[in-house]
Amino acid sequence: MFTGLIETTGKVLSLQPTEGATRITLVAPQLAGRWKVGDSIAVNGVCLTALLADDETRFAADLAEETIRRTTLTSLQPGTPINLELPTPAGSPLGGHVVQGHVDGTGKLVSLVPLHPDQDTSDWRMTIEIPSTLAPFIVPQGSITIDGISLTVAKIDGLHIEIAVIPHTYQATNLHSLAPGSPVNLETDVLSKYAAQRTAHAAMDWLTLDFILSNGY
Repeated sequence: MFTGLIETTGKVLSLQPTEGATRITLVAPQLAGRWKVGDSIAVNGVCLTALLADDETRFAADLAEETIRRTTLTSLQPGTPINLELPTPAGSPLGGHVVQGHVDGTGKLVSLVPLHPDQDTSDWRMTIEIPSTLAPFIVPQGSITIDGISLTVAKIDGLHIEIAVIPHTYQATNLHSLAPGSPVNLETDVLSKYAAQRTAHAAMDWLTLDFILSNGY
């Protein structure tokens, strides 16, 4: 499990198709010595299994077809900054929210603008276009993970969500490298998904065999 609090950023070194999978290799000096082969690492919000690369500042991971289909990882170019987070140890403070690293789909950055452009340090307002399939799981003031970053939805306008970004988050993550139109990984709050599933099941509780027979079906 992750929290969406980005520990550091790294960079994509290469994407190489191999027999049965695509291998991504990344450089992450700040994580050197803190992981071993088989560990989970969140890369732009995607939970990947770390494989050994040529030195401890680098790691590789194989991307399954499902990962390729649901995420932006294979669209990343060498040199692209990526957000990195190691799993949260049991008993640690949960500073963000429960993030599984199971990306639901991708969205698109519409805009990211400073609220105080005349100042050296400014909050930012980010607008993301979301797919319609994810809309039921996103609520105002609810949590959402964007490229692995735990953020709070400030406003929803149709299929656009707005998010307030503090200066630290803007500088310490990949957000400052994104341009309008950039695809981003989205993971909705797992609690909202469970709630939606429970509601859907409850709504069908009336559809019993007795009901079907008594109504002539």
